[in-house]
Amino acid sequence: MNASRTRALRLPLAALVCSVVLLSGCSDSGSSDGGSAGREETPTAQAAQAVAPAADNDLQSTYQKVIRDVLPSVVQIQADGDLGSGVVYDDKGHIVTNAHVVGDGKTFRVTTANSETELTAKLVYSYPEQDLAVIKLDKVPEGLKAATFGDSAKVQVGQIVLAMGSPLGLSSSVTQGIVSATGRTVSESGGDGGTGATIANMVQTSAAINPGNSGGALVNLDGQVIGIPTLAAVDPTFGDSTAPGIGFAIPASMVKTVASQIVKDGKVTDSGRAALGITGRTVVDASFRAAGVAVVDVKNDGAADRAGIEPGDVITKLDDTAITTITSLTEALAADRPGQKVSVTFTRDGSAKTVDVTLGEQ
Repeated sequence: MNASRTRALRLPLAALVCSVVLLSGCSDSGSSDGGSAGREETPTAQAAQAVAPAADNDLQSTYQKVIRDVLPSVVQIQADGDLGSGVVYDDKGHIVTNAHVVGDGKTFRVTTANSETELTAKLVYSYPEQDLAVIKLDKVPEGLKAATFGDSAKVQVGQIVLAMGSPLGLSSSVTQGIVSATGRTVSESGGDGGTGATIANMVQTSAAINPGNSGGALVNLDGQVIGIPTLAAVDPTFGDSTAPGIGFAIPASMVKTVASQIVKDGKVTDSGRAALGITGRTVVDASFRAAGVAVVDVKNDGAADRAGIEPGDVITKLDDTAITTITSLTEALAADRPGQKVSVTFTRDGSAKTVDVTLGEQ
């Protein structure tokens, strides 16, 4: 997965409801036009004609209500020449966004959806490990509205969603799509502004997400933010071009967990992210294929240290998951929790060993 300060998905808008009018009738053999003059709509066909536009109008009205309710809570963030989006977290002026949007910046310019006046904000804390950050407005404008965050456990594949943000600098833009999948574990690139984070339980969506959408809102039709759009997939066949219709959002539950700690304590005090407590690097075999993670350093009294893992060991398996690269190890750990016990298989001096490790916290 490629990650930059602004993520991109080039996806044309697609209608999610299709009105189908069913016509049936009978022909009049005595008519001069071969029966067309005698063709009439049945009551069933008339009902279908009436119901289909009504359904379209109901969905359209729902879209418009959600947009009216949520869009005022989505802001545009200018940071060191880069543009991104953010979501108002509370009425005290806290705004949650992506860590890759704020980058190394400490001060920002913010524009709300219902005003062209630029506001100033300062960084509260950035947490690159989860690609989340919180900034705070220096002055809270009257009527600032906090978004409502949903329950990630209730997100279902097929749900209609709207993505709100500032793609390509076009503030207050809205696109539509569905939840394509849940529970995805995705790794960002560490270059081109990316944080290198491996994030679990991400929401995959087909809603169009373009550069500038990062840090914005993925919203369900109940007007709840269910995720923060963060990543777009890259099709390796075409180099750095994005794969249309495949975007990822950090789930709302994780956003609330991280943001609430930052707002309360000024930092993340309980990451919930499991760690072995090692520094490692990918090693290759004689055929130059990735073959494991060599332990370069072990954190004193960390999880690996307590289990007897030493520098020079090469980790090849975590439980039943084969480990070939540092990324695969990070992705395997992303699904686990601190305090959980796992088995780690590694080689030392040509011999394979397996030990039980109680995971620490990142």
